[in-house]
Amino acid sequence: MNLRLHIWRQKEPGAQGMLKAYDVADVSEHMSFLEMLDVLNERLLENGEDPVAFEHDCREGICGTCGMVINGRPHGPEPKTTVCQLHMRSFHDGDSITIEPWRASAFPVVKDLVVDRSAFDRIVQKGGYISVNTGNAPDGNAIPVPKVNADLAMDAASCIGCGACVAACPNASAMLFTAAKIGHLHALPQGHAEKGARVYNMVLAMDDEGFGACTNHLECEAACPKGISSLFIAKLNTEFVITSLL
Repeated sequence: MNLRLHIWRQKEPGAQGMLKAYDVADVSEHMSFLEMLDVLNERLLENGEDPVAFEHDCREGICGTCGMVINGRPHGPEPKTTVCQLHMRSFHDGDSITIEPWRASAFPVVKDLVVDRSAFDRIVQKGGYISVNTGNAPDGNAIPVPKVNADLAMDAASCIGCGACVAACPNASAMLFTAAKIGHLHALPQGHAEKGARVYNMVLAMDDEGFGACTNHLECEAACPKGISSLFIAKLNTEFVITSLL
């Protein structure tokens, strides 16, 4: 198939960016979206042009690195699919595809489609872990955990930190990410000791990083490639109010 790509090009942080058009011919429907961009970059390099900068790592839908907005939708048109797992059979010959980076003040553009998502790391550093000193690692079955709790923790822990929730939210809120990181710890007994401090510190860190507030648009849930439920946000809000009153 033959495609017209409109890709955001920005040389460096703070530089003026713009959408630039590229024609890509003979694209196989069996290519992944990133493989298609690889082909484009090979042709740009052959012509002595600067390749398009984009992030990628595992290319298996696990690492959360490959975030970009495709035709106005984070990760593209297929639900619960990362860009690296998106295939060109989702498009048609002659299509015009617009490719942009995540749009959020807390995710400044580094170059082209690459954004700085270190704000997520700083939120996790404020409490997204268990620091209780338990000595040697206990046996995995030493603390009984009801299956419903284990399943809930696994649902929340499936968050890959890609940032699609932020990119989809009209407020650029990180509530789904933060709620997932808190939720998977709070569903297990090991996370209860630091529960109050974790909620309070991580929510404040999220606000300090410049993410917007949640106003229940639920775009985050729709864009999440792992299908994480917005019910984790409701739970986080409840816990934050309780913690703030203590």
